[in-house]
Amino acid sequence: MARSSSTPSKSLKKMTFEEAAEELESIIDQIESGEIGLEQALKERKRGDQLIQHCRSLLDVAEQELVQAQPEDEAEEESETSS
Repeated sequence: MARSSSTPSKSLKKMTFEEAAEELESIIDQIESGEIGLEQALKERKRGDQLIQHCRSLLDVAEQELVQAQPEDEAEEESETSS
């Protein structure tokens, strides 16, 4: 179900990737369905941009953790094949 535009949003810093992605999906559904007016759609789009940035940041951190956790031999092989 779509998030009500009057429901306060959780702080981005406290959101998990899944929570941010779910809220973003809700915003997209609201805008596409015409559930909200133009002004509210613009506000929600701004929130959506923030959610996208937060998700990218979380993915970057996860990627770095995976790279660091990768055994040395695999990391060397991967860098050789990507060159």
